[in-house]
Amino acid sequence: MAKNWGQALTATEQRQRLRAVLAGSECLSPATVYDALSARVAESVGYEIGLLSGSVSASTLLAAPDLVLQTLTEFADQVRRITRASCLSLVLDADHGYGNALNVMRTVQELEHAGAAGLMIEDTLMPPRFGACALELIAADEMVAKLRAALHARSDPSLTIIGRIAALKAEDVPRAVERARAYAATGIDAVFLTGPKSLDEIDAIRAVVGLPIIVGLAPALRRDDLAARGVRLLLQGHQPVAAAVKGLREAYTHLHNGGAPAGMKSLIASTEEMDRLLNCAQYQEWRRRYLN
Repeated sequence: MAKNWGQALTATEQRQRLRAVLAGSECLSPATVYDALSARVAESVGYEIGLLSGSVSASTLLAAPDLVLQTLTEFADQVRRITRASCLSLVLDADHGYGNALNVMRTVQELEHAGAAGLMIEDTLMPPRFGACALELIAADEMVAKLRAALHARSDPSLTIIGRIAALKAEDVPRAVERARAYAATGIDAVFLTGPKSLDEIDAIRAVVGLPIIVGLAPALRRDDLAARGVRLLLQGHQPVAAAVKGLREAYTHLHNGGAPAGMKSLIASTEEMDRLLNCAQYQEWRRRYLN
């Protein structure tokens, strides 16, 4: 069924919009989304870029922590539901690509088919090996092979392939710089830097990659300073999921304790808003046209 929400965009157009953001001069933040309805809500307030992380996928699909317990099939199905319902340019945390370089190729194929605009492949050793006490990374040359495989596997050249670098957490700045240099040389479109603590660290990476940079939570760094250093996306955490949990708990508690549904009016979306989010007018028209 065709989308009927906001401005209809093809998957390629959504990917091109993400590329335009990465090629721009601003540092924006994507909306964390996890299903069709959350994507609709994000789009309704003006977001154009969405993000589905591995941790959010695990929590919303399995009520489990971020341990790569969901399968590629489950993840791709979740992505497909989001992209079917909205025109967000969806950036995905594809974790380690669900295995080796050949698994990465399958991951790219499945998630591109599901409508992703961008994919992040990371160099963290996943799942953690038995007995590991600290964050471990795969060898740089193995990560290079994974990124090369990812680039080969995409069929739409507008799909953004992003190399995620965790060396600032697991190694040190010089090793992070060398990893960034090697990853950028594969021809990827952007790098995702986790754990930067200073602008100097970002400067060191920027000097060797010359690519758009995505940064995870960086509360001590100003958005304008990041933008000046080529940071085009700044992740802000996944508070919407926690907000949804709190809202559900409050609603369930109110009702379970004998509260009247009418007493929740100030806490819940209006009927009119729900109707808009659910495309009720369009479905009513289809009912009139095809069921009468």
